[in-house]
Amino acid sequence: MSGPQPAPASLEAAAKVLREGGLVIYPTEAVHGIGCDPGNPAALERLLEAKRRPASKGLILIAAEVDQLAGWMGKMPAGCRARMLASWPGPHTWIVPAAPTVDPLLRGEHAGIAVRVTAHPVAAALCRAFGGAIVSTSANLSGRPTARDLDELRAQFGDSIDYYLEGPLGGRDRPSEIRDALSGAVLRP
Repeated sequence: MSGPQPAPASLEAAAKVLREGGLVIYPTEAVHGIGCDPGNPAALERLLEAKRRPASKGLILIAAEVDQLAGWMGKMPAGCRARMLASWPGPHTWIVPAAPTVDPLLRGEHAGIAVRVTAHPVAAALCRAFGGAIVSTSANLSGRPTARDLDELRAQFGDSIDYYLEGPLGGRDRPSEIRDALSGAVLRP
């Protein structure tokens, strides 16, 4: 991955915005993501409104380490967990049983929750600066193509986003693969 990495002060500023209930656009493996604190229902509602995304679809959580996802995931068979862990860090999102306390805005109409341990250095650094997992949904208005340029994103979202974190995209052509952790089925190649 090439391009300038954000300064530690920029990462801390973005993490502060997340802790205060704000929305941040940041680079990921293939596209920019919009993130917020997954434990803040008002932030989740703001994110869905800004993106014009139906709450029924659910959202993905990303983390720097699997421990950051522990409170969000429910129990699953050891073999399923091992298969998932073997794919991380990397561009592999898994639908896992959700912990009983997971907000329906994160799950959508599903029983599970989508989780990923990212290998993207900026996204992982943002999770570390924040101190936990963050929401990661593509930075586009629902149903529209994803912009790959921050200026385009600023034009699309304006001040509905509180912080735009600069950094290079990871170079992948497509968003992360999504699999069902219990069955192993590919839901999005």
